Amino acid sequence: MNTTLILPGLGSSGPNHWQTRWEKLNPSFRRVEQKEWDTPRCEDWVQHLDDVIASLSGNAVLVAHSSACALVAHWTRQASAANLAKIHGALLVGPSDPDGPNYPIGPAGFGPVPLIELPFPSIVVASTDDRYVTIERASEYAAAWHSRMVVIQNAGHINSTSGLGNWPEGLELLKQIQH
Repeated sequence: MNTTLILPGLGSSGPNHWQTRWEKLNPSFRRVEQKEWDTPRCEDWVQHLDDVIASLSGNAVLVAHSSACALVAHWTRQASAANLAKIHGALLVGPSDPDGPNYPIGPAGFGPVPLIELPFPSIVVASTDDRYVTIERASEYAAAWHSRMVVIQNAGHINSTSGLGNWPEGLELLKQIQH
């Protein structure tokens, strides 16, 4: 069975975020806890993710939100073949644009987001009214990463303020990656 690694974006995911709710629903989901959530260096996040994946005895599925989508792309670019082989797929939700006008000041190294083919199946989920990424930019990421693109209407940044609750539609997308 694959481990599901939860990769929150900046600030981590609070108690009402769908990522946190998914962890509570399924004890096999494991959050990757970064040391710095508010003003991180991407290279620190990449190294920590690489260490976590190296420590796994089996395969994993990545569930990334916001800046963690950029993390996955940066990690993929420099990960070893052995660690890449452990990743069964990725659900990349609400990717933010670190070079966009609304990206917070403080985090370093997340942009430019690598526009490279991901070596595992992936789905990008983007909202039509996300202030952190345009639908065009999210589509550019999806095309470069060879990801399936799923557009949802008016869900903001697809976070705790989006009113998604446990977000069962997202869990259905995750199942498509897991199998």
